Amino acid sequence: MTSLLWETGNLPAAFTTFVGRRSDIAEIRRILGSARLLTLTGVGGVGKTRLALEAASASRKAFPDGTWLVDLAPLREPSSVASAAATAVGIADLGVRPTLDQLAGHLAGRRALIVLDNCEHLVEACAELAGRLLSAGPELHILATSRQTLGIAGEHVLIVSPLSVPDEAVELLRDRATALRPGFRITDANWDAVTRLCEGLDGLPLAIELAASRLRTLTVEQAADRLEDRFTLLTGGSRTARPHQRTLRALIDWSYELCGPAERLLWSRLSVFTGSFALDAAEEVCAGEGVPRHEVLDLLDRLVSQSVVLTTDYEGLPRYRLLETIRRYGRERLAESGEEEHLLRRHRDFYLTLASHIADHWYGPGQENALARLRAEHANLLVALDCAGDPQATLALAAALRFHWCAGGFLGEGRRRLDRALKAAPEPTPARARALWAAAWVALLQGDHSTADEWLAEAGELGERLDDPVVGAYVTGLRGSSALFQGRLEEAESLFEHAIATHPADDGGAVAVFVLFQLAATRTHLRKPHAAETGGRAVVLAAAHGERWGRAHALWALGYDAWARGDREACMALTRAGLEIERGFNDYIATALMLELLAWATASSGEYERAGGLLGAVRGLWQDIGTDISAFGPQMAEYHVRCEESVLGALGRAAHERALTVGGAHDSPARAVDHALSTDGDSDPEPAAPATALSPLTRRERDVAALVAKGMSNRQIAAALVLSRRTVDGHVENIRAKLGFGSRAQIAGWWAANQPPLS
Repeated sequence: MTSLLWETGNLPAAFTTFVGRRSDIAEIRRILGSARLLTLTGVGGVGKTRLALEAASASRKAFPDGTWLVDLAPLREPSSVASAAATAVGIADLGVRPTLDQLAGHLAGRRALIVLDNCEHLVEACAELAGRLLSAGPELHILATSRQTLGIAGEHVLIVSPLSVPDEAVELLRDRATALRPGFRITDANWDAVTRLCEGLDGLPLAIELAASRLRTLTVEQAADRLEDRFTLLTGGSRTARPHQRTLRALIDWSYELCGPAERLLWSRLSVFTGSFALDAAEEVCAGEGVPRHEVLDLLDRLVSQSVVLTTDYEGLPRYRLLETIRRYGRERLAESGEEEHLLRRHRDFYLTLASHIADHWYGPGQENALARLRAEHANLLVALDCAGDPQATLALAAALRFHWCAGGFLGEGRRRLDRALKAAPEPTPARARALWAAAWVALLQGDHSTADEWLAEAGELGERLDDPVVGAYVTGLRGSSALFQGRLEEAESLFEHAIATHPADDGGAVAVFVLFQLAATRTHLRKPHAAETGGRAVVLAAAHGERWGRAHALWALGYDAWARGDREACMALTRAGLEIERGFNDYIATALMLELLAWATASSGEYERAGGLLGAVRGLWQDIGTDISAFGPQMAEYHVRCEESVLGALGRAAHERALTVGGAHDSPARAVDHALSTDGDSDPEPAAPATALSPLTRRERDVAALVAKGMSNRQIAAALVLSRRTVDGHVENIRAKLGFGSRAQIAGWWAANQPPLS
C-alpha cells in the first residue's frame, strides 16, 4: 500500500512499501466515519506519521473536497501553526485578515480531512487550531499525530502500538534489508537472531529500519549482539528524514526535551524497573528530591499522555511499563545523574518489604492475589536479587519469596537463587536460618532429599543457637516431610506430631496447617483410623483463617484417605474441591498430586480413557517440574505404577498413548485443572446435575452425602467443598427429604449400601 499525490491535497508519495497495520487502518477509517477529531498517539518511532498518511490515502473517497498534510515538526513557535496549516491548504497570506480566520472560512463548507502531524511540541496551539476549524466547518475532519493528546472536547484517541513480533516486525526488517542488500534472506539458520533483534527493538518501525541499514555490513547475529549499545548501533538513517528521526538517540532526545524537569527525573528513575511495575512501587522507589511522593501519580499520568510510559495489566492488575528502548535511554540518564546505585538499592528494599509482608501474612486471605502480584513482579524480583552490596538483604529476599518459588511455579529459579544467596552469605544470621529451611523445602519438592537434609541440619543448629522457635518448628516439620518422602513413616509421624506440639502460639496456625495435611497423609499410609480426623483439623483450621492454599492440600489428604479406604465418590468430591481452589494458584506440585489422585480414583471406577487423559496431564506437569511422583514417597510411586498398568491393560498401547497425548496438551496447572474438572463432569461450583435412576440426589448432594458418611459436620463439609454453611445445611435437608431420612446416620448407612463394588 502506498500514498498517492491527489489533485486536491498535498499528501506526499511514499518511497517505501507499507508493511502491516491493516487492522489499524481499518479502525482509523471506522472512527473517522463518525468522529471529527482523531489523535494517533504512541511512543516516538512507532510509525504514527506513516500510518496516518496511509489511512488518509485509503480514505480519499470519503473526503472529496481534499486532504492535506500539515507537517509541524520544523516549527518552534506556536504562532506559526495556523500559517503552516494555511500554507499546506494553499491559502496565500495576504495580511488582510488573521490567518486562522482565513483558514476557517476557506474550509467551512468543505468535506475535507486535515492531517496535523507531530503536534506534541505545540499541543496548545494545535488544540486551538483544531477547535476553531472544527467549529467553523461541520464537514471537516482532523487526523492528528502526537505523543500527547490535544485534550479538547470530541477528541477520540487511538494508541498506535509497536509492530507485532515476529509477524509484522520481521516482515518490515526483511523488506527494508532486502532493499539495501538484495541478497539478504531470512532462513531457519538466522530466524532466532532476526526475532531477537526485532524483539530487542520493541517492534518499533523506526528502530527496525535503522537496524536494517546496518545489515549492509553486519550479519543479523552481529546486529542482535550489539543491542546493548543500541544508541550507537542505530544511526545513519535516511537523509530525507527529519533530523530527530535520523538516529534512535535523536528520536528519544526529542521526547525527553518535551518533558518537564520532574517528568524527566521520574523517567530516568523508572528505568530501574524491568518489565512492568505498579503504582505503589513507583511511588516508593522513585519519590525523593525533585519528585514528591504525592506527585508521582500525576507525573506518571503526564508521561503516559506523552507516550513515554505505557499502561498495561497482568492478570487483571493495573501496571505501567517502559519500552526497552525508552528504559535504556532513561537508564543512561540515571547513570549520568549519579543516582543509579541509590535507586537500585531502593528498588531492592521495596521488593524485600513486599515479599516479606506476603510471607509473614501468607496464612490468611488473599493468597491468590499475593502470588499474582509476585508473578507480575517476577522480572523485578530477579533484578532485586541481583542487586550487589548487601548479601544478607539478598538472602532475606530469596527466603521471603519461598511461596513464589514453591506455590507459584518457580521451583527451578528459586533453587538457583537460594543456592547462590546461601553461598554468598555464610554468616550465622536469622536470614540464613530462614533461607536454609526455605531452600530445603524447594529441594524436597524437587526430589533432592540428601541436599535438603543437609540444609535442614544446619538450619536446625542455627535455629537453636538463635533461639528461634519458628525456624525450629519448620525445620522439624520439613524433616518430617523428608522422612515421609523417603518412606520412613513412623519417623515422619513422630516429627510431624512434635512440630505441631511445639509450634509458636503466635504464628497464626501457619506451622500447624503446613504440617497437619502431611500428618494426615502419613497416617493414611500407616492405615491409622484417625487420618481423616487429622485432615479435617487442617481443613477447619485453614478455613478459620481464610487460608486456601493449605486447605487445598488438606482436601487432597482427605481425598487420598478416602481413596485408600475404597470410597471413590468421597475421594473425587474432595479432590475436585481441592482443584477448584487450585484454579487461583499456579502450583505445579499440588496440581500434579491432585490429578494423580483423581486419575487413580477414575481408573478404579473403570473409566480408563478419562484416567489416561489425567495421567497425560500429570506427566506434562512432572516433566516441567523435573521430577516425578516417586519424589513424594515409595507408596505414591507404587500407586502410580498400578494405575498406569491398569489403564494400559484396559485400553491397549495405541489408545493408551492417544489418551496420554490428549491429556498432555493441557500443559500448565490452570489448563490441567480445567481439563480435569471438565472431563470429571463437575466443573461448575454449584452444579445442577440431574438425579439418576439409581440415586435421586444431584451430583453436589452426592458429594455432601459422601462427606456426611465420613462423619464430617456441616461446618467441616462447607470448608472442604468451599461452600457456605447455609448452602451445606440446605443440601443436607434436601438429602433427608429426598431419601425420607431423619438422621445423619441413616444418610451414612444409605451411602455405604449404595457404593459400587471395588474393581
